[in-house]
Amino acid sequence: MDERAAWLGFHAVDGISLRQLERLIAQTGSALAAWHAPEAELRALGLPEGPLARLVAARQAGLPEKILAQVRRVGARVIVYPDEDYPPLLREIASPPLALFLRGTLPPAEAPAVALVGTRQASNYGIQVAATFATALAEAGVTVVSGLARGIDRVAHEATLDAGGRTIAVLGTGIDVVYPPEHRALAQRIAEQGALVTEFLPETPPYAGNFPVRNRIISGLSLGVVVIEAPERSGALITASFALDQNRSVYAVPGPIFSPGTAGILRLLRDGATPVGSAQEILEDLQLVARQLPLPAAPAVPERARPVVAALGPEPKHIDELAAELGMGIAQLSALLLELQLEGIVTHLGAQHYALASPLLARGGRR
Repeated sequence: MDERAAWLGFHAVDGISLRQLERLIAQTGSALAAWHAPEAELRALGLPEGPLARLVAARQAGLPEKILAQVRRVGARVIVYPDEDYPPLLREIASPPLALFLRGTLPPAEAPAVALVGTRQASNYGIQVAATFATALAEAGVTVVSGLARGIDRVAHEATLDAGGRTIAVLGTGIDVVYPPEHRALAQRIAEQGALVTEFLPETPPYAGNFPVRNRIISGLSLGVVVIEAPERSGALITASFALDQNRSVYAVPGPIFSPGTAGILRLLRDGATPVGSAQEILEDLQLVARQLPLPAAPAVPERARPVVAALGPEPKHIDELAAELGMGIAQLSALLLELQLEGIVTHLGAQHYALASPLLARGGRR
């Protein structure tokens, strides 16, 4: 067992913070020495009885070695607080995790990151906003951070990946547990083109209490947090609250006043969040220099489908509305819409509603 394993061991013992461990290290000389210190000495150094009992049990069980074996088995790795590649922004928060579990590759320390968060019950409007913002941030070389949840998080990750950018998903589970389970393929894409990160031990299931706790890491990794749709009670608002405590910028995207997802946005705006209507405003506010990433050319629109593309925009339209506007039969229009979907030009948003794919809009693909 070495110094890094000792840090991991302390991380696995509930109730021991960075400040407490630093005091123990100051008295004993190292994390390894503190890990092996006699129970009476640790008590005399002020370690509370609860954490002390859990520490003794963890030592007897050889917990650090068991965790490291689990991590290796699932193809992940551990970063502990003293490591050079521990995210520098995360060091600044009030309660940084003593260790992180990681699959994939974190961006360089100097690379800017912005969090995009919002409701799991995203509307068509929220989906379009999240995709447009994520695409533009990725094109500017900004890492997009989110939480792998349904709704806004999923769209933010997918749009970033599709734009060739980097994204980080902060999990509320162990590094070997994907939640929700239908996001397994997305999690694999993120690990290949960014990173999956969590403070929770391997095999940790998706306990409800884990997700508010992990939100401090989403904001802690980011220069700013953008909230896109949030009801009055929303995990996104918890992330925004952490961001304020961490002296991060908080942005809110205005939405329709009758939408349930606007209630939390209005609250943020009343509390002083910065309203934004584009990713460019975020880049300017954070004083980030846009760096255009090379992207594949926007797909060409077939001649016969151009009237359909011209009639569509970022706001969804029902197929009946499109058919009436274009004077076209449903069967013919359905065939054209399917062709445009396969080309990535049009997005089907459910219930026969269609809109232009956001990357196409952002890159002037209406031709």
